[in-house]
Amino acid sequence: MKRLSKILVPTDLSEHSRRALSHGCALSAEDGAALLILHVANEMNAWEYYSDDRPFAGFHGDKWPADRILSEASLNLTRFLESNMNELKTVANATKRVVLGAVASQIAALAEKEKVDLIVMSPRRQRPLRYRFFGSVTDTVTRISPCPVLSITAPLPSRPWRGKLVPWFRSEPRRRIVSI
Repeated sequence: MKRLSKILVPTDLSEHSRRALSHGCALSAEDGAALLILHVANEMNAWEYYSDDRPFAGFHGDKWPADRILSEASLNLTRFLESNMNELKTVANATKRVVLGAVASQIAALAEKEKVDLIVMSPRRQRPLRYRFFGSVTDTVTRISPCPVLSITAPLPSRPWRGKLVPWFRSEPRRRIVSI
């Protein structure tokens, strides 16, 4: 089996991506691979709809410059990584990067540029209607990625099954106790 030299863990600063980060740290510590943590900043958070100068600006708000968007996203990523500091200390080489743009294409482009061996992602459980119209970022990255993508999901809780299929598979009729 090929040894991993560089692992990419994209994060959207959610609990789902925290699971992928912990698995990426474990894989990186096991193989001695470098860990690259990526956050793709969202341009929609860069609009100020409310300002002290104009209390009801509506859609005439000001857009932040790109360097401010990247610095705010970098601060958010640093705050996100603080709770995983113990896991990150086990990794030999961990770096973080913040970029701006379309999420799936930026992940694939960085994976190709940095010659990453593995991308570790944790998808969200999709709602059927939203998934049919938009798809998921993990599916898109899996299709366009130049390297393998490891998808880590949380286990689903088991549903109670007792008594639902039993009458169809039971060969003998149920015995009823009748009190007289």
